[in-house]
Amino acid sequence: MKKTTRNLAVVAGAAASAFALAVSPASAVASTVWTVTPSPAGFTAVNSGNIVLSVNGIAMTCTKSNAAGTMQSATGNPATVGSISTMVFGASGVPCTSVLGNVVTTPTTPWAVKVYDYTASTGVSKGYIDNVDAKVTVGACVFRVTGKASGTYTNSSGTLAVSSAAGELTVVSATNCGSAVPVGSKPTFKGNYLVKVANTTTIPKIVGSNP
Repeated sequence: MKKTTRNLAVVAGAAASAFALAVSPASAVASTVWTVTPSPAGFTAVNSGNIVLSVNGIAMTCTKSNAAGTMQSATGNPATVGSISTMVFGASGVPCTSVLGNVVTTPTTPWAVKVYDYTASTGVSKGYIDNVDAKVTVGACVFRVTGKASGTYTNSSGTLAVSSAAGELTVVSATNCGSAVPVGSKPTFKGNYLVKVANTTTIPKIVGSNP
């Protein structure tokens, strides 16, 4: 009986050790090397399709939007591979619109482009736009949105597809908005941008790898 118990203890100990060896490497988060080509470089981005900010079922739609900033290689997970210094919604004669009237959005930049996952077979990076901060004016209603917006970047097309998840963005202040846009509302932000190296037709590439 003692021998059986001792054998069971040895087996259990060996199993525990094997489990620890198997789990430890997987539970560690390895840094990721992100190679941006070219780097560093300025970039511009123009919308492809409508850009929509939705708050409590109210869609605020822009048919024109553009951005600019810089991109660079980085290390980390997540890693900051870009900074958006200019963010424009609407254009002269082409305002953003909603059922409440025309929409004027005034961003406070920079916003950060962060990545945390890369699929080599598709050339797609997953990440998010961080430090989002913007004042939105619709008639007499003025509110401020802050937070982040999830998205992906596809190397083959240079498409930055932004599609924020519920709860990533929050209305942190509101004036004259009543029940339409109360403080604490969770807007969503969706839209695609085509990215190019500034003053060129070159599509920048983002590639992630583990050291």
